[in-house]
Amino acid sequence: MAQVTVTIDGKAYRMACEEGQEGHLTELAAKFDRYVSHLKSQFGEIGDLRITVMAGIMVMDELSEVSRRLKAVEADMDTIRRNRDAVAAGAQRTEEVAAAAIEEMSHRILEIAAKISNRPPAQPN
Repeated sequence: MAQVTVTIDGKAYRMACEEGQEGHLTELAAKFDRYVSHLKSQFGEIGDLRITVMAGIMVMDELSEVSRRLKAVEADMDTIRRNRDAVAAGAQRTEEVAAAAIEEMSHRILEIAAKISNRPPAQPN
């Protein structure tokens, strides 16, 4: 297990993490530190615990909003997929009808050509 030291509000904390996750953990800590610094600049020295709780609640609020938006996007994607499938099925049906119409027209053309030339109709391939 790897270890990394992060700094939150000027205090160093030694943290354990999985190998290869050191940079990610350092980045997360830096983001959290920005929340703490922002709150301290707004409210002053109101206590480390209170600032940390407030920063945690801000992070959870953002996470909640992102989660809500993700669910909306997933619902939109489901609708798009269903619509795409319906359109594809409709297009396939249209192609089948068009192919049948073309085949019928080719039979008629062959019959007309046979009548014009006084020959029996040719058999389609």
